[in-house]
Amino acid sequence: MLIKLITRTKKTLKNDLLSGLTVSLALIPEAVAFSFVAGVDPLVGLYAAFIVGFIAAIFGGRPGMISGATGALAVVIVSLVADHGIEYLFATVVLMGIIQILAGVLQVGKFVRLIPHSVMLGFVNGLAIIIFLAQLSQFKFMNAAGKLEWLQGKDMALMVGLVLLTMAIIQFFPKLTKAVPSSLVAIAAVTGLVHLLKLDTRTVADMASVGGGLPNFHIPSVPLNLETLKIIFPYSAIMAAVGLIESLMTLQLIDEVTETRGRANRECIGQGLANFVTGFFGGMGGCAMIGQSMINVNSGGRGRASGASAALFLLSFIVVGSYIIELIPLAALVGVMFTVVIGTFEWSSVRILGKVPKSDAFVIILVSAVTVFTDLAIAVFCGVIVSSLVFAWKKSERIKSEEFIDKKGYKHYKISGPLFFGSVSSFQRLFHPKKDPKRIYIDFKNSRVCDYSSIQVINNLVEKYKKQGKEVYIKNLSPDCQSVVDKAGKMFEAKVA
Repeated sequence: MLIKLITRTKKTLKNDLLSGLTVSLALIPEAVAFSFVAGVDPLVGLYAAFIVGFIAAIFGGRPGMISGATGALAVVIVSLVADHGIEYLFATVVLMGIIQILAGVLQVGKFVRLIPHSVMLGFVNGLAIIIFLAQLSQFKFMNAAGKLEWLQGKDMALMVGLVLLTMAIIQFFPKLTKAVPSSLVAIAAVTGLVHLLKLDTRTVADMASVGGGLPNFHIPSVPLNLETLKIIFPYSAIMAAVGLIESLMTLQLIDEVTETRGRANRECIGQGLANFVTGFFGGMGGCAMIGQSMINVNSGGRGRASGASAALFLLSFIVVGSYIIELIPLAALVGVMFTVVIGTFEWSSVRILGKVPKSDAFVIILVSAVTVFTDLAIAVFCGVIVSSLVFAWKKSERIKSEEFIDKKGYKHYKISGPLFFGSVSSFQRLFHPKKDPKRIYIDFKNSRVCDYSSIQVINNLVEKYKKQGKEVYIKNLSPDCQSVVDKAGKMFEAKVA
């Protein structure tokens, strides 16, 4: 196993290291921005980006996927930090990691396969919109009154021009050579141009200082009692759910892009281990990042070394190279992220909206909108619930019956379609206890009895016939359906033909 890992790493090491360097540059402004959102020091976000990114890359289930501090989690912890302080945040992140590890051990990751493709499209589009909207703040400045205003005149023109230049380099440089990631070339070229021509534009240094030392081990200073658990558990559970959903959805997306397959349950454990450790080293927690993961994949990063090197490069910038990173114009990083938005958004979903079933089109739009206006977890839950209800409704309409009366005057109902909680009402309407003859046969050869609701509706139907003094016979109940009946604790109150 180790030999295989080393062999694979050697094959992709060059691309992994270069793409890791590119990703590390894009991680810094995001981590700083999310730290501000959460109301914590920038180093709290940067340490989380390093620790979560490194551990998830090594122990997670999806090589090439990038993890770090994310906006989805930052939004959740705002009130926790404001009401209880940062030490409670660290304790929350530790518990969050434990919950995620348990989810992986219990193999919760396999349930990601139940998420419909329409929900996946909505998720991707929603995140692309969020990434786009997050970059718009870089086109604003703080006025004397402390309010944000859009850049004006030459400042706006310069910002837009540098963003477009960055995007153009990323687009056209691969036509010259693919030996170096185009995003890295674009960042380096625009940074060099800005400082060579002494252009007056904002850099990373204008956001915050990214310099610092190595993260130190620190046990969260909170009382170890039930009251503390009551405070942190709700936040931990929400953060664990949001983190796993975003990570597993990103895993699916990277699977599709690379035409390989990740391991969902291992990813749950890897994310949990990463967050558990992060809580003891002053980090705000994190999960997979779709934008940075797409940068990595598009830059050629495929192995675990890409995520691990991105984290190590990030740490080196924090410890010894912060002055280099602080020279990078924000416009260059915005250009990289805009390119990610264009590559992430599923433009095909717009073209197929009028061609797919209306229910799928609605789910795509719903999940996209809910992702933008609330959060990812709620969006995915809404999408899955709506898709499930639509599926149940369509299945309920498929229950039908062919009826005939044989030579002896007995009536036969040949049922087709699944019998489950969603179709019991339609099933009941197929029968006419008052009008039917003395004996009827219900044939389940082309049907399936799926749940307890099905058993109950058949028993109720039998009772109705009995009150009319009539007999009911069950035919062709398959072994798996019979197993459902047996597990329910009682057989149909009807004779088996």
